[in-house]
Amino acid sequence: MEAVPARARGYVVCAALGALLCLTPPPLAWTPWWTVLPLAVLYAGGERVARRRFAGAFYPVLLAGAFLLPPSAAALVPLPGALCSPDGQRPSAVRRIRRAAHLATGVWAAAWVHGALGGAEAVVDADLSAALAPAGAAVFVFCLVLAAADGGMLAPAERLPSRPPTRGLFLRSLAPVGVHGLAGLMMALLWRSPYGPVAALLVLFPMGVSWWVFAQYHQERTAHQATIRALVQAVDIKDGYTRGHSERVGQASMMIARELGMDEQRVETLRFAGILHDVGKLGVPTRLLRKNGPLTPEERRVIELHPEYGHEITRGIAFLGEARSAILHHHERMDGNGYPYGLAGAQIPESARVVAVADAFDAMTSTRSYSRARPVAAALEELNRCAGEHFDPRMVSALTEVITREGWHPVVTADTPHPPQQQPSPPSAAGAPATTTTPPAPVPAPGRPGAPQTESR
Repeated sequence: MEAVPARARGYVVCAALGALLCLTPPPLAWTPWWTVLPLAVLYAGGERVARRRFAGAFYPVLLAGAFLLPPSAAALVPLPGALCSPDGQRPSAVRRIRRAAHLATGVWAAAWVHGALGGAEAVVDADLSAALAPAGAAVFVFCLVLAAADGGMLAPAERLPSRPPTRGLFLRSLAPVGVHGLAGLMMALLWRSPYGPVAALLVLFPMGVSWWVFAQYHQERTAHQATIRALVQAVDIKDGYTRGHSERVGQASMMIARELGMDEQRVETLRFAGILHDVGKLGVPTRLLRKNGPLTPEERRVIELHPEYGHEITRGIAFLGEARSAILHHHERMDGNGYPYGLAGAQIPESARVVAVADAFDAMTSTRSYSRARPVAAALEELNRCAGEHFDPRMVSALTEVITREGWHPVVTADTPHPPQQQPSPPSAAGAPATTTTPPAPVPAPGRPGAPQTESR
């Protein structure tokens, strides 16, 4: 346990002791082993398959145990599977003990709530309508206990406040565990029916099919993320001074899209567009990307080819969809003075207008070789000044509103060779000025005479 912080070790010990208390009453002689043992074996096998093949958890059997057994007996069901399941992360022994303790406590709490609400009698009577409410409450408590336990572990291990991780874990787990709970309830009802445990196993077949479908989706999504990550890393290596810019533009694009009420699939596409908007820089000479000072007109024309290079580089990536249009047109202007084709107004694809605002915002709030960072409030003011001429006013308004409400807290996973910048908060509702540690006076970026200083290379 040397790799585990002292406070986290203490937490694991307390969790294990709590789980042991859940296992104490009633005496072992009263435990219905003819139900506990099959469920424990079934859970252990299902957990191993689920974690290796589907990268997920196997809760239907645990929840069926909570609906079939008294609390202390139900808490025994997850122990063999949790203690013996594969875990590639170290220290594996500590992680297994923690997981076993969390699951045992969660199942115990779910079984207690289920029994207190009369769910056990409804299962024995095979009354589905009467069993739904106790089962739903049990699933809710199960999710709550696991989220609180995992959030409580993150707090001492990573020195985080426990409340935000717990809330996020609970909200993300409620829907999928609810589906598992419904399958567990059907297993319990069939287990107590004249058809017996064999019929209960049939419930797992559609669950297995759904897991397989989800695994295929997960693998496809992972491949998409790997493709994008490889392209972004290539750009970051070539233009190291702007490392992290792509991810920040993706985050800002996603914020704008959500503020405009776009559906989640399109939000994800616009995030891809923001992340990959500068992928065409792979075709631009490195000396131009890293040049200090203004560019010559010839050098500027070479730089302005990068949207077309990016469009060609991503031509064969089918899942990008309209993101490719954003990559090609994110330097177009509403007044028609942009590049590469001089499109104006509604001729510019909506996705490109979103990325243009996100790109300009991050360019102004980041320090470059040719410009110093502006405060967030000053960047938003400049965007609003250029709205209508340079940028789509709807996109500027959306970004202004969401950052004023939520702040700008960029999350960048790329390694940064320079110290991270202190991003200021937007003005408060009372109009108090934002504070910042960045230099107040930006250095003008190279561009056309009279163009607003919002462009990045």
